[in-house]
Amino acid sequence: MAKRKEDAPPAGSPAWMATFSDLMNLLLCFFVMLFAMSSIEEAKLQEFVAAMNNTFSVFDGGASAIGDGILISNGVSQLNELDQYINSTGKTADSETDGEDFNDYEMSPEAMEEILEDKMLEENEERVEEIEEALSESDIADEVEISFTAQYVKLTMNGGLLFDSGSAELKDDAKMIIDKVGIILERYGSTGTIEIEGHTDNVPMKSAQYPSNEELSSARALSVFYYLLDSTTLNPLNLKHAGMGERVPIADNSTPEGRSRNRRVEILIYNPSQG
Repeated sequence: MAKRKEDAPPAGSPAWMATFSDLMNLLLCFFVMLFAMSSIEEAKLQEFVAAMNNTFSVFDGGASAIGDGILISNGVSQLNELDQYINSTGKTADSETDGEDFNDYEMSPEAMEEILEDKMLEENEERVEEIEEALSESDIADEVEISFTAQYVKLTMNGGLLFDSGSAELKDDAKMIIDKVGIILERYGSTGTIEIEGHTDNVPMKSAQYPSNEELSSARALSVFYYLLDSTTLNPLNLKHAGMGERVPIADNSTPEGRSRNRRVEILIYNPSQG
């Protein structure tokens, strides 16, 4: 009987080896991409994703492996919605936020506080310009010093201009100045808190009426407080007063000039956003 000739084995590598090689290539590219994500720039990352998508179709379709963890396409993890994943890990947190909704990504309390403070500082800077113009129009710019922070705008009046030495009774000339200041305060008293602070130098105060600088500074703050209530339409609920004594000097108490500067009344106009 004639012998049947056996079929020759197929040439080249086995079929399973080609499939396995493709899988290894895909996995290698996938892990290289994950490693590079920690330092790559966003623009370059987008180019890389597009190149991978066009070449291997790794990111097309399927569920997101980061999120619900579903594995499809022969065990290859899919990274659907890659941009959302990058944002959730904070890689693009330093991108521009102008015009964007802050709810689109999480912000730390510190970052939100910094943004609010910058906004308040800008508002108070604009308010200072308005008040400076009003002071100039009222011819009292030389009698009122103005400064500001993010929390408030501060108007400072020299104590010697307002009161006689050791007294808390307003001078007649001082009332004219406070009348003009009161008109300015009425613009802001309905929306924000206004605080009146009395300050003294460190020279001990000893009198039957005011036994210490604390009492004298409190009495001077109250004098301005009551005068503003009588001469303006300011809401008493928005007005505060405090005697600071000698505790907050702004100049050197060892010189006559410094002591003169420390004897003062400050009016703080708080930003309405200030909690």
